Amino acid sequence: MTEATAPRIDIGVQETVPTIHYQVAMPQPETHLFEVSLQIVNHPSSILDLKMPVWTPGSYLVREYAKNLQDFTAFGTDQPLEWRKVSKNHWQINKDDVSDVTIKYRVFANELSVRTNHLDSTHGYFNGAALFLRLVGCDNLPIIVTVVPPYPHWQVTTALPKMKDQYNTFYASDFDTLVDSPFEIGEHQLYSFDVLGKPHEMAIWGQGNFQVQPLISDIQKIVQVEAQMFGGLPYDRYLFLVHLFAQAYGGLEHKNCCSLIYQRFGFRTQDKYERFIQLVAHEFFHLWNVKRIRPKALEVFNYDQESYTPSLWFCEGTTSYYDLIIPLRAGIYEVKTYLNYWSKEISRFLTTPGRKVQSLAESSFDAWIKLYRPDANSGNSQVSYYLKGEMVSLLLDLLIRWRHRNRRSLDDVMRQMWHEFGQPEIGYTPQQLQAVIESIAEVNLTDFFARYIDGTDELPFDEYLEPFGLRLVAEKEEEPYLGMKVNTENGREMIKFVETASPAQLAGIDAGDELLAIAGIKVTAHQLSDRLKDYQANDIIQVTIFHQDELRTVPVTLGQPRPVKYQVVPVKNPTATQQENFAGWLGTPLSAIC
Repeated sequence: MTEATAPRIDIGVQETVPTIHYQVAMPQPETHLFEVSLQIVNHPSSILDLKMPVWTPGSYLVREYAKNLQDFTAFGTDQPLEWRKVSKNHWQINKDDVSDVTIKYRVFANELSVRTNHLDSTHGYFNGAALFLRLVGCDNLPIIVTVVPPYPHWQVTTALPKMKDQYNTFYASDFDTLVDSPFEIGEHQLYSFDVLGKPHEMAIWGQGNFQVQPLISDIQKIVQVEAQMFGGLPYDRYLFLVHLFAQAYGGLEHKNCCSLIYQRFGFRTQDKYERFIQLVAHEFFHLWNVKRIRPKALEVFNYDQESYTPSLWFCEGTTSYYDLIIPLRAGIYEVKTYLNYWSKEISRFLTTPGRKVQSLAESSFDAWIKLYRPDANSGNSQVSYYLKGEMVSLLLDLLIRWRHRNRRSLDDVMRQMWHEFGQPEIGYTPQQLQAVIESIAEVNLTDFFARYIDGTDELPFDEYLEPFGLRLVAEKEEEPYLGMKVNTENGREMIKFVETASPAQLAGIDAGDELLAIAGIKVTAHQLSDRLKDYQANDIIQVTIFHQDELRTVPVTLGQPRPVKYQVVPVKNPTATQQENFAGWLGTPLSAIC
């Protein structure tokens, strides 16, 4: 643990500026309650305004963290102070001329995710936005945090530097840094390693079937490849926080660390292990793209409300593009595996009906109300800015590489964005982003942006893959088209999704209905595909359902089989130029996948 280089702040000494000191205790972790004490000294105003953030950077949804706050109190040296709640996340304290104010509250923490808090008998984990009240008007002041574990053997791990000679006390240069530095407290496993001469740590909570040394070796490769791309590492120390749980998956980026959550037994099989490595590559790439290279709307965080930008496709989608190719460049998997992952991603995209309804820019802008709140119609009306942003980034990379014979690429766009916006931490506008991409590609991309980012035109995959000796092949399903997805839940066959204008929808079947039978014979979700193979397109089948508890049998006219899978494959008889382009892009001869 490094020590803070900033001067030590002694809250017992009168200063010319306010001092802010948090203490976080958890005396009874089984209750899931963090006990927070905030001491504010020498605030010049007679009124203190405190607000709980409603969201955390990197997760674009108003999560209302204040809902978990309880038992709020405020007092001076020896007397309670008057306070009132002004709004859902705003507390106001009348301190008059009291110079030393203490606020206490508790936060319920029983949601294990990368963006919330979790406390139980095994560990404590918290994110700054979900735990700390913000002293309005003092965002740029330094903050001290002291953690009091419930047991002596519990250790405290965070990316914040430790205060010299002070037990479990850490220094944040401002509120943004505090929010950006999650804490893990408990008996987690802690591993240290160096990359390019800089210290790194990995804290792992939970049991799993990972092998430490191979995992660290692959993470070191990821760090090296990404650092080489950007010309170095923009930090003094980096921390990977890993939570191993049941079937969990996710990550949240921070400037000097990241939080990862993954299934505890997801490391033995190669494809699951590679998925974890891609998650590492994704969140680590964010320390450049998003944490430092970020849209103008996110240059200064507004913790009280949404910040809208149409550029999240570049923040997340482009990062998703790189989380597939970085492990390839690191030698963790081969080019066949890489193209197989692309086949799966393209299949997922081209079987999402909402791609024809929602543009990429709109998907980015509406993240706050749509992406994190899916419903039964989301597949029909939305497209993920992660997924389509990844697709568009592929096309842009291939476009630049084709025009410049692999002497330029999307890598150069990232480096230019880093130099212009990331290093000085100046937010970019959508127009500036387009200008940088055009400057690297040396082509006007107005039509490209209008059709594929601001519009909903189908992405021309073959047009962009062909110069690199590749093409897209569709595989149709064997059964006729019905257009609904069914899951077994508690012994019932529940219809979870019905595609727009599908035979199922035209027959009046809705998501939320219970599927009972086809042609009078019971059918399960597992059996549905095989049952449909007994029919042909244009056949009329009788489907029996419970619709809002009412038993119905409806006639459904089946449609023509639809593509359900797409595969990226080599073209027949590739030219020398195609082979050269492919090798320049992926560093492997095209013949290796033929």
